[in-house]
Amino acid sequence: MNEENTTRREWRYVPLLTVILSLFLIVQVISGIRGYDRNEYPENVITVSGDGEVFAVPDIAEFSFGIVEEGVDVKSAQDKATTKINAALAALKGLGIEEKDIKTSGFNAYPKYEFNQIYCITTPCPQGKQEIVGYEVNVNITVKVRDIDDAGKAIDVVTTAGATNVSGISFTIDDEDSLLRDARKQAIDEAKEKAEVLADDLGVRLGKIVSFSENGGPYPIYYKTEAALMADGRGGAAPAPSLPTGENTISSSVTITYEIK
Repeated sequence: MNEENTTRREWRYVPLLTVILSLFLIVQVISGIRGYDRNEYPENVITVSGDGEVFAVPDIAEFSFGIVEEGVDVKSAQDKATTKINAALAALKGLGIEEKDIKTSGFNAYPKYEFNQIYCITTPCPQGKQEIVGYEVNVNITVKVRDIDDAGKAIDVVTTAGATNVSGISFTIDDEDSLLRDARKQAIDEAKEKAEVLADDLGVRLGKIVSFSENGGPYPIYYKTEAALMADGRGGAAPAPSLPTGENTISSSVTITYEIK
């Protein structure tokens, strides 16, 4: 009997212990949240920015060319375009340009219409009608020239093969990541130097980095060649152009926020 009474007395304390434990857990959670806020979002910070820039001579050229042909039906137009495309591809491969660097960037085939207007002197006048008079096929090819000295020759051979338009050429750098890393390091070093000077002027110490962001990248050069102008219909066949590549600018702009103490 005494043992039963003892058990009953012990069970009476269970609700009280449950309440105490719940309050303890709530206090721990609130303290944790406050501590997290203090660690992740410090109240005292400074934000600085930095810029970095490196220059490099491009080593890759890219351009696009197109073939446009007409025919009484799609097949005849496509056959004409295929003949010229094959000639252009063979000429490009003859320069040592690999198949992996030549790809089709567009293919369109659509009908050509002509509206037959009926002229009459009586009323009501019958309406004219739109009729298909042929088909046009347009194929666009993008070429990457890894031997940049052959860029002008590549443009020359495709126009000789019958390319009807050549888009603006761009000069880029194959390994841009390492150059961008150099530019980024310059930008970070500049930002850190600004932060140290500012902290010294304010009489504070720099803490950990709270946030970091970066903008920037490589800026390729675009150049419309003489061959492209000729292909646009403003002249005849042109000799292989000499294409100045100049320098590309690879830049990085960073923003760093430091906690201050």
